[in-house]
Amino acid sequence: MNAPAPGFAVVTDGGLDAYAGLRNDVPVAPFSVNFGNVSFKTHEISREDLYRQLQTNPEHPTSSQPTPQDWSAAIQQTGVREVLAVTISSGLSGSRNAAEQARSLLPDVNLTIHDSRTLSAAQAFQLHAAVTAAERGETLATAVDWMTRVHEETELYFTIETLEYLRRGGRIGRVAATLGGLLNLKPVITVDKGTGQYTNVARARTYRGGIEAVTAQVTQKYGEGTPLRVGLLYGNITEDADQALELLQARHPIVWSGKAPVNPVLNIHTGPRALGIAAAPGAWPWER
Repeated sequence: MNAPAPGFAVVTDGGLDAYAGLRNDVPVAPFSVNFGNVSFKTHEISREDLYRQLQTNPEHPTSSQPTPQDWSAAIQQTGVREVLAVTISSGLSGSRNAAEQARSLLPDVNLTIHDSRTLSAAQAFQLHAAVTAAERGETLATAVDWMTRVHEETELYFTIETLEYLRRGGRIGRVAATLGGLLNLKPVITVDKGTGQYTNVARARTYRGGIEAVTAQVTQKYGEGTPLRVGLLYGNITEDADQALELLQARHPIVWSGKAPVNPVLNIHTGPRALGIAAAPGAWPWER
């Protein structure tokens, strides 16, 4: 029996870190990485090139949200009139506003915009929910409900080797405040579900301790022995993700896991070495 034809299409922005094992293959409105007057779209610069630029370029990179035209191009790639756009948290980026502005460029498209209130691997979880709903012939309202339920039960934690890149990018705010100025410590950062902004929930004296603290936060949140779905993220050291998974496997049955590199735009804020985990309990909401 053939699957029902999707009644809507899904697009997202460059806040996403995509997983091959999830339904994440959708049109993307890209962010840009800027070194002075030279700009690269997300897909135009490799992580290796980014790390080389970070080491050699005197200009510290900045990031730019997608333009309304970027959103319009992504939406037009779908070729359908009913489109759901899933954005990075509006507490971290103006991407959602740009998506709203794209409406005027697409008078024939019925555009629904969903603020994920998160980013990266946790955004990938919500995107998977939306695309699954579309592929199953569910309504757009069902897709939004599934994304909301996924958001409520998913936590994203990450640690970084240095706070220097968050500081340079002006995103250190509440993270530095909760570290009390002790910037040599390794923070464990999450995205506050209320504000959609970064906040610090733990700290460690070493980067290895930071990885352990990230996994400890997951266990503290869900309880030891709880089956988990985990999306692992890494910067320039793949083995950081493997190490984190081993720590989690010692305390939880892992019902699904995936590993993905942090994309270049997000990497300019974390710095080269970073480790992140999006975690949620058990099966997907629609499978229960």
